Order: sequence, then C-alpha cells, then structure tokens
Amino acid sequence: MTTIRARLPDTIGALKIEVMADLHIGDAHCDLPLIRERLKSVQEEPDTALILNGDILNNATKTSVSDCYSEVLPPMEQIQGAVELFEPVKDKILAVTTGNHERRTYNKEGIDLMEVFARQMGLYDRFAPGAALLFVSFGRCSRRKSDGRPMTYSLYINHGSGGGRKEGAKAIRLADMASIVDADVYIHSHTHLPMVMKQGFYRTCEANRSVAPVSKLFVNTAAALDYGGIRGNPGVQTNQQGHTCNLPGRTQERDDGKAMRIYISHPYGGEPGNKAEIERIAEALAVKDKANVYISPYTLLRLSL
Repeated sequence: MTTIRARLPDTIGALKIEVMADLHIGDAHCDLPLIRERLKSVQEEPDTALILNGDILNNATKTSVSDCYSEVLPPMEQIQGAVELFEPVKDKILAVTTGNHERRTYNKEGIDLMEVFARQMGLYDRFAPGAALLFVSFGRCSRRKSDGRPMTYSLYINHGSGGGRKEGAKAIRLADMASIVDADVYIHSHTHLPMVMKQGFYRTCEANRSVAPVSKLFVNTAAALDYGGIRGNPGVQTNQQGHTCNLPGRTQERDDGKAMRIYISHPYGGEPGNKAEIERIAEALAVKDKANVYISPYTLLRLSL
C-alpha cells in the first residue's frame, strides 16, 4: 500500500474532490465529451481536486478480454491523449492509481502505463501501482483542543479487479475494504456500478485511551462508457457519470472532529421523476436533513455525516 500526503491551503473551507475512473480512453465507446465536460468543471471551480482511480486507459492487448482490433487508439496514443486531457488540471490531481486494464502491459512486459503517464505529468510522487492511502489536509479544525490545526481526512483508494456481476456482490466487495485499513472514506472502482453507503464504527485512540463512534463512507464509482462499451456486449450494463466528495474544512459535527459530504452520481439523477425515489433512499440511509439530498445530472445523493 502506498501512502500519499496532500497538504492544501488553510483558506479552503470546503474541498470538492472529483473521482474519475474507468474512462477507458482508446475504447470505441469512451465518452470523451463527458470527460471533457467534467474536466472543464474541475478546472473552473475553485477548491476542487481530482483523484484518478485506474482504467483511465483501455489498453486492449491480444491476450486480454478486450478486443484490441476495435481500439480507436493504440496504447501509446492513449497515454498521450490522457496527458493532453489532464494537463490543464494536473496541479489539482491528488492521487493516481493503476487499474486492471493498465496492469495488462505490466503483467506481460513489466511496463505500467499509468506510471508512464504519472511520470510524464510530473505526478510520480502521487502515483500508486496498487492501493493508496491518501491523507488530505486543509482548512482549520474548530475543535477546542485542535483549534487552528488543519482538518485531515484519510481516503483508502483501490481500483479493484475480478469479482461477481450482481449488485450484491459488488456491494460486499466495497464494504470489505474496511477490513484492510481504517479510513474515513473508501473509494472503489472497476465494477462500473455507482454506489454509496455508510457504516458505523467505533474508532479507538490509544493516546487518550478512548473510543468514539464514527461513520465511514463507501463509494463505488461509475464509468465513462456508452452502453455496450464492454467488448461491445449488449448484455453488459455500463453506468456513466462521475463521483464527487465534498469535505468541509471547518466543522465540529462529529465526535472525532470530522464531517463530510459526498456527491454520488447517477445517469438518471437529474430527472424530476426520480425525486421521490431519491428521497426514499435518503430516508433509508437516515439522512435527516432533506436539504442534503441533491439532484443533478451528475448526482444521486449528497450525504452529510
């Protein structure tokens, strides 16, 4: 596991983190207009950061499941295309991980395409070939004993690989991330299924010999593929749009001094007909303040913990 530390300005009151994964640049079904739209938003919005969680490149090979003959770009051009896309926002990128698609070349030839990308972008210090534990510090804590110190959040990030096709199996894999490391947020990709859930835990502090109840957020990201983007198989569901975490830098709402909001995208989140369903889900997740239910073309729920 790679540890990455990001120290951001104290003036940030709320940090918005976009999570992009499973873009599959080079695949014929890659939705480049959607990717450019999201990157433009990242570039223009202040106090916004970005995490790249694997499968940014499709990287189909002759021995892989993907069809290498239907690729619109060869691997080297996929890297260059990704560099050109992310160059305007490279200073906002907090972490870069390798996905199973980029790992294909490493497994055969020992070349990690995402490492090549990260080095070319000047982001090797924020690159993880596997899972990463990201510590993000910004703003100022409002707790009495920690007054003036920056707020620090821990995010465990892993692209993932393999697994079942049903939603339940994907949810179990997401929840299992908590058995690996203690963190505030868990981010998983690979399955292309947008999903968010929270679980209650007791976090111990050996220094103070105390324990405090905390809530952890679990996020599974979607993809940037048109329907049918997996080997052109119409029986495989793909889900578009992205995921955004919004982390307040000044708050005292939780027992451990942390609070967070998360935006989870859904391809139909902006349709008015889904409002009742979204409110039902919010109620099931015990979101008491309905103002925390945010509907947009990119968002299913916004949760405050």
